[in-house]
Amino acid sequence: MSELPLRAQLASVLGRSAASLSRATGRGDGSVIGGRVALKVEPDLLAKLAQGRRLALISATNGKTTTTRLIAQALREFGDVATNEHGANMPTGHITALAGNKSAVNGVLEVDEKYLPQVLKATNPSFVVLMNLSRDQMDRASEINLLAKKWRTALSQSNTHVIANADDPLVAWAGLGAPNATWVSAGQRWKEDSWCCPECGGHLKRDTDPHWECPECGLARPRATWAVDNDNDLLIAPDGQQIKLRMNLPGDANRANAAIAAATAAGYGMHPERTIERLREVTSVAGRYTSVVTMGVEVRLLLAKNPAGWLESFAVLDPPRVPVILAVNAQIPDGKDTSWLWDVDYTVLRDRRVFVMGERRTDLALRLETDEVPFETADRVDEVLAKLKAERPDITKVDVIANYTAFQQIRTAYGRVQ
Repeated sequence: MSELPLRAQLASVLGRSAASLSRATGRGDGSVIGGRVALKVEPDLLAKLAQGRRLALISATNGKTTTTRLIAQALREFGDVATNEHGANMPTGHITALAGNKSAVNGVLEVDEKYLPQVLKATNPSFVVLMNLSRDQMDRASEINLLAKKWRTALSQSNTHVIANADDPLVAWAGLGAPNATWVSAGQRWKEDSWCCPECGGHLKRDTDPHWECPECGLARPRATWAVDNDNDLLIAPDGQQIKLRMNLPGDANRANAAIAAATAAGYGMHPERTIERLREVTSVAGRYTSVVTMGVEVRLLLAKNPAGWLESFAVLDPPRVPVILAVNAQIPDGKDTSWLWDVDYTVLRDRRVFVMGERRTDLALRLETDEVPFETADRVDEVLAKLKAERPDITKVDVIANYTAFQQIRTAYGRVQ
């Protein structure tokens, strides 16, 4: 990397100092405030920090934090990686990540969907990684069709190489705007936001999963060279090689994340077998999937922010004998609008003990009542555990599914487990 201009160097130093002060005073991890301070000094700092690096930008509605962590884990095979793998995914967080590791040639940046065109233009990355698009925080973000259109336009004006999920029509349509693409068959469990063709608005035909096509305009699923076999827990590489995944992160969604990560790492020259070996070392991402033991009970934390995320969380729940706690807030990071709760099918919870908590537990309770799911209300996780232990002294496990700020509150109560 070339030496930064003096103004950019000063901005980087001041940003790092602000971030350190934020951490030292317990006000946060510094990733946002550090970037804000640096941008005040040098508005073009992100572009300057990106020069001379091989960057990958990762964007999606769900799974981008996990996939960022997986790709960074793989690329550490080659040395230091500049990354924001704990989720500060707007330009301020990108600046902090790059300024904090100025010597790293390789960088992996999670990018908020809305900011992807802006960050793509500023950083000129080697790769843009796109995984899925579904409704999320509708009071803040655009309609996903508009997001896909902005992605497609930005990619058509760039020479970056796209690595994208061919099974999601909106993602594929956006990725087809790029001059070069690698397609991964990563699956699409949640299809409720992609029944219409993003090109012409016609009804998509889905006779055989994962294939999709539009009979009206001819838009069709691109041919994938990477694939996941969920039934057999396999990654299928472009040469036909089949690699057992055996991930330590649960569920089909994380197999998909691993496949995307392997395809991206291959772009950096890494063999998929070695990539998967490194990915197995990841057991938790920013507290997601972490289990903590309290009051003699193993409490597993699952993050779900939108209908697609809740569907994936339901798929990895322990057997019905294990109770589940559902927690929903509606703060700014969550989105104030909780109407999305009505898009989730909660009938899968009918055969288990369910507790609801969080600032919007009344909304959640009404939704569960409509789906005829019995539930109990609570204020805190330890309150639920005390009640369960009093009734069933032999209980050993509880699952918790929470949206963003509810999840962070629970993590904080347990010491911000990693």
